Amino acid sequence: MTERATKAALLVEQAKEWAGHYGDFPNGEEGAVLSVPLRFRGTWDRGDADALADVFADNGSLLLGDDQLQGREQIRARLTESFAGAYRGTRVVHDPVSVRFLADGVAVAVTEGGVVRADQDGPAPEDQVRAVWVVVKEEGDWKLFSYQTSPVKG
Repeated sequence: MTERATKAALLVEQAKEWAGHYGDFPNGEEGAVLSVPLRFRGTWDRGDADALADVFADNGSLLLGDDQLQGREQIRARLTESFAGAYRGTRVVHDPVSVRFLADGVAVAVTEGGVVRADQDGPAPEDQVRAVWVVVKEEGDWKLFSYQTSPVKG
């Protein structure tokens, strides 16, 4: 099995495991949109910067801390560094709050969750966030166009 097929198979298994994380949005296009946060979560939890960057559209953006990262390559480079440093051994949780379609092939999802450190069961209060996911449909697949979080507690 090729490396790409192995990664795909792993993501399918994780998707089955996390099916409950779709909240009130388990089917149809809303569920398809929420597959983006699930893929994000699965790749983050494995510390796989390459696969996580591939969740994004080619021209996608990620606000990480105070840095606005543009494009897959910039995202990949920064996450590779972060997974070797500050985010080593972390995982993320995202519970869906809402999904709205803005136009054909464009949706916004809002989730609550955050970064979970290796010694924690859930996000610490300072790591709890509300996330906004702008997703776009490219060649039949939902991709992350923009991801931004805001702290729940300021």
